[in-house]
Amino acid sequence: MGKRIAGKAYVKVDSKQYTLAGSLTVMVDEEEREGLVGLSGVAGYKETPLIPFIEAEYFATDELSLKDIGKITDATVTAELANGKTYVLRNAWSSGSRELDGAEGTLTIKFEGISGEEIKA
Repeated sequence: MGKRIAGKAYVKVDSKQYTLAGSLTVMVDEEEREGLVGLSGVAGYKETPLIPFIEAEYFATDELSLKDIGKITDATVTAELANGKTYVLRNAWSSGSRELDGAEGTLTIKFEGISGEEIKA
C-alpha cells in the first residue's frame, strides 16, 4: 500500500493561511557540521549555528500584502506537509526582499526564526 509523501501543503503565519503556489522549503537544523582537513589529514569538524527557515512561493491573492509581510518580526510560522509532518518556526521574521512576479502573480517569502522544530504525525 502506498503512502503519500509529497503534494498538498499549507503554511500559516500566526494562524493566517496564505495560498501556496509552488515550492516550499523547510530547514529546522540547529547547526551545520563541516569537516576540517589539513596537510596531515582530517582533523575533525566544526559546528556553526544555523538560522531555521520556512520559504515558499505564494500566489499574490487579496489577503497577502507585501507591506504587511515586511512588518512581521515575531510570528509563529507552521508548515503542514502531505507526509503528515508539521514544522514550526518560532519568533519568526520575514527575511530578505519580497519581489512580486506580475506575469505569474507569485512571490517568494522566506521566514527565519529563533528556533524551529519538527512535529511528527
